[in-house]
Amino acid sequence: MKVAIIDYGSGNLRSAAKALERAARGSAVETEIAVTANAGDLDTAERIVLPGVGAFGDCMAGLSALDGMLEALQNNVIAGGKPFLGICVGMQLMAARGVEYGVHRGLSWITGEIAPLKPVDPGLKIPHMGWNELVLATPVHPILHDIPAAAHVYFVHGYGLRDTDPAEVMASVDYGGDVIAVVGRDNLVGTQFHPEKSQRFGLTILQNFLGWRP
Repeated sequence: MKVAIIDYGSGNLRSAAKALERAARGSAVETEIAVTANAGDLDTAERIVLPGVGAFGDCMAGLSALDGMLEALQNNVIAGGKPFLGICVGMQLMAARGVEYGVHRGLSWITGEIAPLKPVDPGLKIPHMGWNELVLATPVHPILHDIPAAAHVYFVHGYGLRDTDPAEVMASVDYGGDVIAVVGRDNLVGTQFHPEKSQRFGLTILQNFLGWRP
């Protein structure tokens, strides 16, 4: 099995790749983790991962600048149904738009927009950085199998998804109000937190993704 991690000049690629390699060691299927900026590599991959760190508009511009990448994503993920994982800004790019430093179009794979976090407690710092307890939606999504209630995962972000379809929300956290932590539908899933930095629970999520059959 080949897993393509898209390199578009943004994201914690080394950490994400190493975490997926570690997750793959527990799989019964021999797995290749390939970091790539080549759109053609998506055609030969069974699973696709889009990481991301930085501003929404910059990340979308970087992804769009890769020759044929947006078309390859559409063909392989939406038309082809290959399992897809977006991480942090990679998850945010799944939304219809982001309003960070202007208004920027996203992939429009899920409903809603990416907007500034506004916790009701003024003492809570932005960006939201650190460990928070997951609140899992029911039924539990397969990527969250074996993740216990109140599992801690690691966040670094100042913007989040809002106005999305409640049916697409798989988990949230409380940070001065509900903050969407996991979103998805069909063969798509995205985590606002960083599974590659979330220790054993993050590793479990990555292992679940590698074995997921949407």
